[in-house]
Amino acid sequence: MLKPIQKGSLVETAIDSLRSTIEGGQWPIGAKLPIEAELSEALGVSRNTVREAVRVLVHMGMLETRQGDGTYVRANRDAGETLRRIARTKLAEQIEVRMMLETEAAALAATRRTDDDLRVMSEALDARAAAGDNLDQRIAHDERFHHALIQAAHNTALKELYSYFAHAISQTIEQTETQSDLPEPSQEDHELLLAAVRRKDATKAGELARALLYPSLNVLNRDGDRR
Repeated sequence: MLKPIQKGSLVETAIDSLRSTIEGGQWPIGAKLPIEAELSEALGVSRNTVREAVRVLVHMGMLETRQGDGTYVRANRDAGETLRRIARTKLAEQIEVRMMLETEAAALAATRRTDDDLRVMSEALDARAAAGDNLDQRIAHDERFHHALIQAAHNTALKELYSYFAHAISQTIEQTETQSDLPEPSQEDHELLLAAVRRKDATKAGELARALLYPSLNVLNRDGDRR
């Protein structure tokens, strides 16, 4: 049930109230929201405030406004808040998810890659090697390689999911590169993965993608330090 707003930023609080109601299941996906006047009365704010809050939730992807019909629930989770929650998870948990995504992506890439895919991955690894001790550049080119690997899988759903998880992916790459106690995947490890994709060995590509991350995950699990 919507609760009247007592204080604070009216628009922000209206957003939070509407979002909580959606996430709580009172309005399931596909449900039509009450009209603006009813929302205004329930929240104890002006229609302008309700209108602005709805606009923000539409932008977030939680609501959808249909011209001449009304406003409907499109999703029961705020993507931005989900990303913030992922960012707060432990490193080992992020590596586990990354391992799941990249292992399957590598296997698919080995069967579906094109010459252009191979060129992009190869250029990224060449640039990674050339970066030498320049950590920022090495991390950037490492990320380019892994995104190119996902692209080479030619699975739109996987690509979107990986992009959604991209910030956490970047965190795991940065931490395995910068934390001395975590084994850093070598240039050779990446080159061997690319070679397996190039020769269309799906089984080996999946194994090598998993092997890139397993040493770091093993350290975190062994030491009971999942950070």
